[in-house]
Formats: sequence, C-alpha cells, structure tokens
Amino acid sequence: METAAALNSPQGEPVRAEWLPQAQRWELLDEPDEWMEFSRRVQGPEGDARVCWESTVVFDGMHCAACAVTIEDALRATPGVRSVEVGAASHRGRVVWEEGATRPSTWMQAALKVGYRPLPAHDAFAAERRVHETRTMMWRLGVACLCMMQVMMYATPAYFTAPGEIEPDIVHLLRWASWVLSIPVMLFCCQPFFRNALLDLKLRRVSMDLPVSLGMVITFVVSTLGTFEPTGVFGREVFFDSLTMFVFFLLTGRWFELRLRDRTAGALENLMHRLPESVERQRADGTWERVAARRVRVGDVVRVLPGQAFPADGMVCKGETTADEALLTGESTPLARGLGSKVIAGSHNLTSVVEVQVLHVGSQTRYAQIVRLMEAASTSKPRIAQLADRLAKPFLMLVLLAAGLACAWWWPSDPGHALMIAVAILIVTCPCALSLATPAAMLASAGSLAKRGVLVRRLQALEVLASVDTVVFDKTGTLTRDAFILERIRTRPGVTSEEALSMGAALARDSLHPVSRALVAQADRSGMVSEAWLVRESREVPGQGVMAELGSPDNVWRHVRLGSQAFCMGPDWSSNAAAGADIGAGEALSSHLSDATGWLASFEWREDLREDAAQTVAALKAQGIKVHLLSGDRPQAAARVGQLAGIDDVRGGCSPSDKLNAMQQAQQAGAVVAMVGDGLNDGPVLAGANVSFAFGRSVPLAQAQSDFVVLGERLLSIPAAVHRARRTMRIVKQNLAWAAAYNAVGIPLAVMGWMPAWLAGLGMAASSLLVVLNALRLSATAPLERDLEIPLDRSPKQPPDRTRDEPLAHLPSLGA
Repeated sequence: METAAALNSPQGEPVRAEWLPQAQRWELLDEPDEWMEFSRRVQGPEGDARVCWESTVVFDGMHCAACAVTIEDALRATPGVRSVEVGAASHRGRVVWEEGATRPSTWMQAALKVGYRPLPAHDAFAAERRVHETRTMMWRLGVACLCMMQVMMYATPAYFTAPGEIEPDIVHLLRWASWVLSIPVMLFCCQPFFRNALLDLKLRRVSMDLPVSLGMVITFVVSTLGTFEPTGVFGREVFFDSLTMFVFFLLTGRWFELRLRDRTAGALENLMHRLPESVERQRADGTWERVAARRVRVGDVVRVLPGQAFPADGMVCKGETTADEALLTGESTPLARGLGSKVIAGSHNLTSVVEVQVLHVGSQTRYAQIVRLMEAASTSKPRIAQLADRLAKPFLMLVLLAAGLACAWWWPSDPGHALMIAVAILIVTCPCALSLATPAAMLASAGSLAKRGVLVRRLQALEVLASVDTVVFDKTGTLTRDAFILERIRTRPGVTSEEALSMGAALARDSLHPVSRALVAQADRSGMVSEAWLVRESREVPGQGVMAELGSPDNVWRHVRLGSQAFCMGPDWSSNAAAGADIGAGEALSSHLSDATGWLASFEWREDLREDAAQTVAALKAQGIKVHLLSGDRPQAAARVGQLAGIDDVRGGCSPSDKLNAMQQAQQAGAVVAMVGDGLNDGPVLAGANVSFAFGRSVPLAQAQSDFVVLGERLLSIPAAVHRARRTMRIVKQNLAWAAAYNAVGIPLAVMGWMPAWLAGLGMAASSLLVVLNALRLSATAPLERDLEIPLDRSPKQPPDRTRDEPLAHLPSLGA
C-alpha cells in the first residue's frame, strides 16, 4: 500500500506508508486514487443515483466464524456502509459503501474498535505481514513445545509412583519448577487468546477465544493455588502439564490453519501481483524509457523481455514468442504469439523480446476481471457456512452455561476436580472444526478449479452443482467455435472453384464476419492470390452480405455480391439468378457469390465442433447427467451438431425466451439444471438456471450472469467441475460428520470427568487439524483427464485460428 509518495520527511526524503501510524495510513486511503486500488464502483439500486464502491479487505486477528459475525455487525452499524460479507476461512471481506456518506478510514476504524485490523486486499506488504505472523506463531509454538516437554518431565514421577513414595519436599520442588516454566507459556504463548478474550469482555460479546482463555486461566490459577498452598482445597493435584500440553496443541492447530490460509491467500496474491512494477515504453522519437506500469495507457507500445509478465492486454506489433497463460486460462501448454496476436495482462513472455501495442489497461483487462471474480469467491458464503455463523454465538453461550453447571454439580465433592471438568468442557466443545468444515473445503476446491481455468463466482454454486442432474448446452460459441470450415464449393459452368474462391476472398477481406474470415483463411491456405482482384466501392450490409465493384487482373470491372441467398439473388437481379436460386440450398450453411448476370458460386460451410465436445458429453452421461442442446440456429444445423457431439435431445430455432421456458419446464419437473452458454445472448437462461457456466475467452467476465466462468477452450472443464463439486460436498459432509461425532463423544466424557484438560486440548486441535487436512485434499490440481478417467491426449495444442476475439453474436449474419 504505497500511498504516501506525496509525503516527505523533514529532510525532504519520501515517507513510505508503512512507516506512518495506522490511523494516518487509513486517512491516506480516503483519496479516490488510493481507494480505487482495492475498490471498484458498483451499480446501486435502480433509480438510485448515489455512487457506491465495493472494497476488498483482509482482516487481521480472525480465528473463527464468530469473528466474522462480529466484524459484519460492526461494519453494518457504520453509517454509509450498504452491505458486508466476511469469509471466516479466507479472512477476506467485501464492503459496499456509499461515497459521500462514509470513507474507507471510517469503516476501517469501526472494524479496529472490535479488535480486527482491516488491510486493503492489494496491500503490497501483505506478504511481509504474513511472514511476520508466521514467524511469531512459530516462536510461540516453539516456546510452548519446550516448556511442555520440560513440565512433562517434572510431572512424570507423579504418574509412575504411588502416593507417599516421593518426599513431599521433592514434590513441592517439582511443582514450583513446573509453575516457573508455565509463566512464559501464559505470558507469551497465550497472548493471542487472552487479547481477544479481553476484547470480548470489553465489548460484551462471545467468540471462540473466550472459553479457551477461561480454561487456560482457570487451570493456571487452580494449579498455582495448589503450588502455593499444598494443604489447601486445591492442593491435591496441579495441572501444569495439562495446561502446557493443550496450549501447545491449540497453537499447533492454529499454525496449520494459518498455513492453509496463507497458501490460499498467497495463491490469490500471486495472481493479483503478477503485473510488473515497471515496463519499457517507447517514446515518440523511438527510444525507450522505463516507467511505472500504472502510467501505461491505451495505444502505448511497450517492450517485454523473456521471463517478464505482460503489463496490459495488447497486440504483438513486432517479434514472435510463446506465452504462458496457465494461471489465467488453465491452458498449461505455452501458446505461440506472433505478429497481430493478442496477449493477456498477467501472462508471461517465455522465449524472445516482443513489442506490444496496448489495447486495454487497468480494470478493463481480462486479468483485472479475473481478479475481481476470485475476490468475490473468497468472500462469498455457502448456505451451510452461513448457518454455522449464525449458530456460533448461541453455541458458545451454551458451552459456557454447560461448563458452569458441570462445575456446580461436581464442586461439593472436589472443587479442584470440578474446575478441571469445566475447563475440559470449555476446551473440548470449541466449535472451530464446525466453523471451518465448509469454507475450508470450498475455498480449496475453488482454488483448484481456478488453476484449471474455471473461476467460481459464488461458493454457493459448488453446493448446487454437486446436485445437478441435467446440463443444457448452447451451440454457437459453446459446443462449436466461432469459426467455420469450407466443406464444398459449387460453381456455375465456366467458373472454376479457384476463381470463385479468390473472388470471394477479395470481397471478404475487409469484413469482420466469421464466414468472411473463414473464406479469406481458406483462400490463403489454398494459395489463392485474392489481392490480384481490385476492389472499390465496397459496402457491407449488416445481416445480408458485402457488395463491391470487382476488377479482374485484365482490368474488367463488374458488380459482385457475397452473402445470403436473398441478398445475392433478389428480385431486382437478372432472371439468370433464378437458375441458381436452389444451388447450395438445403441443410448446409451456405454463402453465395453473384454478379449482374446471376449466380456465380455457393460456398457450403460446416461449424467447427470443439475437439473435446463428444468426450465432454460422454463424461457427463457417465456421471448420470442428462444432456440437452438448445440453439437459436436452424433445427437442421442444431441436429447435425448434436449428432456429432452425441446429444440426443436437440431443439433448434429457439429464442432466448424459448430457452428459458424449456429450462423452467424441466425445473418444474424436478430437474436441477446447469446451463452452459457463451454469456452473450444467453443472459436470461443463464440467470434462470440453478447453476450456470459462461464459456468462451471473449465473455465479458465482470458482467456475466453465470456462477462459473470457463477461461480456456476446453469443454471438459464442465464435467471436471461437476466431479470436483461432488467431491467437495462429500468432504464437507465428512468434515461436518466428524465435528458432530467429536462433540457428541467429547462432551459427555468431559461432563463425567473422564477427559482431562490436556486430552480436551488435543481433541480440539486434532479435530480442527483433521478438518483442514481433509479440505486440503481438494487443493490438488490433477489433469482433467485423470479426474474423469479419460485417456490423456498429449498432442501439442495450437491456438485457435482467429483474427479477432469477438464472438459470432457480435457480428452481422452473412450466410444462410
């Protein structure tokens, strides 16, 4: 968070933001240029002209679901804050606030007052703080471990000897030694627990640190009284070994949780901080200057060296290289990027120096859109996690009540034993495992899917996806690519296929329509010299075709049209057009070429089915899922694609409302539907599905209505996501079952006095650790084929043949 560049020390040297007091650093964030670094403007309610911002922050000091609820309550009570959502597992929060009614420093101080320090999610020093936090935790853990082992050595004789075998003076000496070794544990190792517990008492709230701290204090006080007064009411036994052991176990569990959180946060930060800090930019005179990456603007030309990340979305204007887009698209194979190729901000240049003309910067890049989606996923809460959050505080109140009642019940027989039973109940019932069971598993799964090129926009969607029994595909741009393959050329007598292809390519060369691009590409592959034809007065009629004056190499000019049948052979054309009116007609997608004398040629096309479409459909069927195809294209074209992909239920000629109605009928019949579309004209049906995927690299990520966004080109990501969602819910259920079983067994044992405090601490730490490690299994990123048991295709991958990234739906219809 380098926000203090404008400030200077008395010696005139710049002051770094991290040197300033925390409150002053937050005041710096009240400048719009600063809060925009970790915030984005959001649309308010319809008819509301007030400006709102969505800020992503990280909260230091969180440990449980009760902490998340406390922060949310404090921020919601701040005037100007519209909504708050805090993730207990990720420690990230999303705060929507109104400009003019509040400022970042205001709601940040509200969070600090309840004991949690908020930090901008894009803070450049977050990694340094995590390292410091980890080192401090390791010191606490090391001191607790050392003291625990020494105290256990002093306590061992009491376990292996009968009463009276050891001299009372020796017993007293061992107790004093244990007491001395327990002091650093209480003053240093237990500090995080005590600090949060004192804040709980001050604010009259309950979090998981309160019962834990009460257990530690009670154990230490009872054992201290037994040490100072061996003949007193608490002198029969001391529990310093139990105290040091469960402190060590609790710190061990916290350390493992911290490592998992750092692993998740580090992966997100690795994505957020992939952009270089500086870049070489070309001056007007052709020389190069090094500037901050933030100063790069659209139209600038930058030079990117091998091993560096591209600073913005752009187009290669000089040089050839290969780019690693694995983290952004899930495509593990480096892709060739030559003259005119698009490159993505955050991807890495691998082989050679290239010059890139900048097309998009800042929040307009695909990189920034991906980061926003990952941030939203890290702060969203599944329904199960929301239930755990709501139950956390009432559950802790019941824990305190149960401990008090158990202590009162046992007090008449043995006050010291009664207090230790209360301690065991306070420790063993701490619901850390319950609060971590769902978010830890879902965050690990979302991170794994992101590495495969599938972004999870809402964690709740994983729960729904696990129960999906029907998948509906769109056709164009989803099952097929936005490209066409020339299948056949028909010509009138006297016109060769080569001549027709070169004439058509000459007309199509300035058109952006996919059919035009495919025609030009086919001519280039065939070696046709379309530039030999002269073109003048070219005009494209949206939805119909292209017309122009075409001059032959021998300077003979004629009026030529390329496009649909109606456009090329309308009633105003020669009667010879009627002779060719049925040429190329039928089920195939066709475009036509004609001149003033009538029909010249027809080009028959077929859509380019994605190479893994059939595998994807087979994998979904193997998972017990019904597959349907709903398309707005002609029924014959939709049926042909469905047959190639292996889909039996196909409907063509569907408008967006038709698709929505068909899906709603299936939902009313009890189906749980996942919709897979290109995210452009499928907005209503994507929003209406139980869960939805926006497929395609050119999807406007920030505006997609989908729950998942597939960044790469592989349809196999769909069944892989279903497989991962089902596995995630299995692990969530395992975690919840373990947490419930552990409490069902541990609480009665503690109440009956059969569970000592050290065993309660071990059980609590082991329970949390087991939940975290079980969730960690989901973070593995095996290849899609290994998950789905599909034979691995190791052939080299080539990027799709495209000259533009715009999908078909953005362009006018030229054929058919």
